[in-house]
Amino acid sequence: MPKAQSRSDGERDAETGGGAHVRDSIGLVDGALRLVVVADTHGRPHPASSQRIAAQKPDRILHAGDIGDLSVLDALEKIAPVYAVRGNIDAPVPDVPDTLTLDVVEDARRLIRLLVVHIAVLGPKLRPNVRALARAEGASLVICGHSHVPFIGIDQGLHVFNPGSIGPRRFQLPIVFGVMELDRQRKLHMRHIDCETGRQWLP
Repeated sequence: MPKAQSRSDGERDAETGGGAHVRDSIGLVDGALRLVVVADTHGRPHPASSQRIAAQKPDRILHAGDIGDLSVLDALEKIAPVYAVRGNIDAPVPDVPDTLTLDVVEDARRLIRLLVVHIAVLGPKLRPNVRALARAEGASLVICGHSHVPFIGIDQGLHVFNPGSIGPRRFQLPIVFGVMELDRQRKLHMRHIDCETGRQWLP
């Protein structure tokens, strides 16, 4: 298993939307992979979030932006290696790119390619620039944040996953995070976990 090049490594190889774009890869763990996906912490993650995330026993954690204080990433790193992208409230810092392409690989063979970007959708549809970037990168799944609305969908053949927010509640939206699991049969499962109850959240 290669070391996660999450916040300071990785290849900066393109400019997308005016900021750094990073490409990286992660391998399976015992033939499978479990990722926890969070977003929109705004420097104030829910008090139970660390416990709830740790209970999922993730191999990696993805943060889809609007981090707030970078200590949020330090706390998540105590659970599992973290990959993060910058949100619209986040100041530019060298270690957090604007967009991330992440390959899940097995013995150097790519199983799935993810694109992580903070702002990606208008309603249930991908923004044209994000759709174009995903296609250019060869990604099949876009992970995003910004709206605080938990969402799993497909737009023009591209899967879209918004984990919702584990930060301060917006309106009546739930406080949730996402779990993505690639099982031993190479099937990808996505779900949301309620930070307040620890149970699966369903719309």
